[in-house]
Amino acid sequence: MRTVLLLAAVFVSATSANAFAADAVMGKRQFAPCSACHTVDAGGPNKIGPNLHGLFTRISGTKSDFAFSEAMKKAAIKWDPVILEKYITKPQAMVPGTKMPFLGIADPAARANIVAYLEESTK
Repeated sequence: MRTVLLLAAVFVSATSANAFAADAVMGKRQFAPCSACHTVDAGGPNKIGPNLHGLFTRISGTKSDFAFSEAMKKAAIKWDPVILEKYITKPQAMVPGTKMPFLGIADPAARANIVAYLEESTK
């Protein structure tokens, strides 16, 4: 019985992971509202929010040509896909005092897609 339960748990985990397989093409579309405040191109301008190019190679609040909130500077987050997914779930909860007024993305599939897009487009 224990083996059956273990196999069932492994199957459910594998199925769940596939249910949320990230789609960078869809992520680009889902990122469209974000582009009102952010650019992703190398050398692109900052807008209300910072240009996200190179995001996964820096610590929060350290892009020299953008005026980050003290909260974002003090957070000292090493951006990676897992942390970014958590952040865009509810930015104010993760970094209270951030200037980002965005409420967050509730849909885990949309978050995964956006992160996949950013992984591809911000290198």
